[in-house]
Amino acid sequence: MQIDTQVQFSDGARGAEIQSIGLIEVSSVATGYLIEDTMLKAASIKLLLARSICSGKFLIAIAGDVASVTTAITAGGAAAGPGLIEQRQIARVHPSVLQAISMSVEYDVKQLKSIGVIETFSAASIIHAADAAIKSANVILLRVHLAMALGGKGFVMFAGDISSVQAAVAAGSQAAAEEGMLVSRVVIPNPSPELFRDYI
Repeated sequence: MQIDTQVQFSDGARGAEIQSIGLIEVSSVATGYLIEDTMLKAASIKLLLARSICSGKFLIAIAGDVASVTTAITAGGAAAGPGLIEQRQIARVHPSVLQAISMSVEYDVKQLKSIGVIETFSAASIIHAADAAIKSANVILLRVHLAMALGGKGFVMFAGDISSVQAAVAAGSQAAAEEGMLVSRVVIPNPSPELFRDYI
């Protein structure tokens, strides 16, 4: 299932409605569909994505007000049983995180003065890292990639001036490292446009 485009803040106003993101990752595709149904029935939430990911796992991401997401995540986690790999809720998530997940970010190539990339061991942890990064510095989130073709890992890419990108990389990496989820991080000054044409 693709991300619901109505959640992508194209009108600028809907961002205020999304106060929280919840994610559940399980080891079974069949169980994943059961959890998806359980969560949708448990609370008034918006389904961002629900799909199989690398290594035969299943990822569900939802959004909504904090209380509704809490209710849905709790119900989904209970339904997951022993197949639960990770469940997470991020309150007051920055609106640009959802735009970056959907790859609907608009930017000027002049803003790509420096690029920062953070890679983590899971899809849920990369959203946490992306949120920490964008809240710490004046950068533009370009992409948040969740698990597909990465062996279940995730990465976030953002741009800005060199000092801002360094600050964002430091903050996002710290958030991931505190949970033992950090794989790698880089800062690339003056990147060649061709380097990122397949990813932005």
